[in-house]
Amino acid sequence: MAISEQMKRKARESTIPSNFGAAGAPIDHGHPFYFGFVATIGALSAFVLMRALASASQVFVLILVALFLATGLNPAVEAVRRRGVSRTVAVAIIFALVIIFVGLFAALVVPPLVKQGTNLIQIAPSLLEDLKNNASIAKINDQYGIVDSLQNKLQSVTSDGTLLVTAFGGVIGVGKSVLSGTFTGLTILVLTLYFITSLPQATELGLKLVPASRRPRVAALTDAIIARVGAFVGSQILVSFFAATFMTLLAVILGLPSPVAIGIIIFVCGLVPLIGHFIGCTVFTIIALTESVTIGVVAFVGYVVYVQAENYILTPKIMKRTLALPGAVTIISALIGTSLLGLVGGLLAVPVAASIILILEEVVYPRAQKS
Repeated sequence: MAISEQMKRKARESTIPSNFGAAGAPIDHGHPFYFGFVATIGALSAFVLMRALASASQVFVLILVALFLATGLNPAVEAVRRRGVSRTVAVAIIFALVIIFVGLFAALVVPPLVKQGTNLIQIAPSLLEDLKNNASIAKINDQYGIVDSLQNKLQSVTSDGTLLVTAFGGVIGVGKSVLSGTFTGLTILVLTLYFITSLPQATELGLKLVPASRRPRVAALTDAIIARVGAFVGSQILVSFFAATFMTLLAVILGLPSPVAIGIIIFVCGLVPLIGHFIGCTVFTIIALTESVTIGVVAFVGYVVYVQAENYILTPKIMKRTLALPGAVTIISALIGTSLLGLVGGLLAVPVAASIILILEEVVYPRAQKS
């Protein structure tokens, strides 16, 4: 036994180079140099980490959007699967419908939108003159100079007749924007297909990391969160459908061009809480202004009236059955999400807030009452 210990000691000693010299004194952790060195290394590490996260922020956004879409489409997949088909077939059916919608959006919306944008740029000067000739608007313009500032801005950006090209940074910029948008859309579609196909397996794998004693409780919470997100997406789609239907009928009544394309635009904008209707109203009013100032004003008033009816009548009846989320929480979460991630944040904020409230109600509040 002693011989083996001596052999092990000699082997360890033989692996230590002899030219490193004697070991120095232990490091003084209280020395200012040590504190400064550690603080510098920590600051550099934090800086590198923040830069890395900033560089990968677009990737995180794509993943979040794909996860949100996959969770939102899951109830539709489950509804199809209950009819006796496999999950793979159900996912294929739902995804085919999504691709058809995206194709219709590209075919029906993009060409009229480009045409209307070009037409608006051409008639914008005459529209502003009509606004100045309106007695009520002329009084407002005399006080605040709104129309005059718009005319000066329009003249500065259209002086060379290349507003669209300038807005995108030239012809190369237009091509880059189109390619970037196409790549982003395809990436989201592929990620969504992957997530929605593997959602049960991913949920099961995540539950295996939870202690067995708490696994049933966590599984129930996970299913409830997925159900809430799915219910929110379904409710938002239903509300957006009503908005698109009303605006399409209003566009037909007002004689606006491409009413179906307008309806699809309103449908997509309506999916984003709060901010979406602001964008939809702007687009709808601008398209109406290409016909005349009067039609533009009527379109704006009609949109505002519908939004008020939706907020106070339609949305509460639909949303209270699914999310039961206070109005103040909805507004605050949507504003915070929009400030952090733009429109994507506004879309994700409400279901995330609903999930957090569910966890608070089921986990945090009961523990606080017991303590």
